[in-house]
Amino acid sequence: MNTTAQIRQITPQDLAALGVHDIAYIKPKTINGQQVFAVHAADGAELAVLPSRESAFAAVRQNDMEPLSLH
Repeated sequence: MNTTAQIRQITPQDLAALGVHDIAYIKPKTINGQQVFAVHAADGAELAVLPSRESAFAAVRQNDMEPLSLH
């Protein structure tokens, strides 16, 4: 089976799990009137909330993951 056919047969669960150990998404969020930055796993699970974008990116990199911004 070629790669294209394999990709077309991927399950929704497998698709959600892609990058779950390699990528983290950083998203601005407001808590109690203050802007903070939430770190989410590739599957959408919230992993942490940090006070600045820079600290969120640093935390992701310290855990050997690649940070990506969500707006």
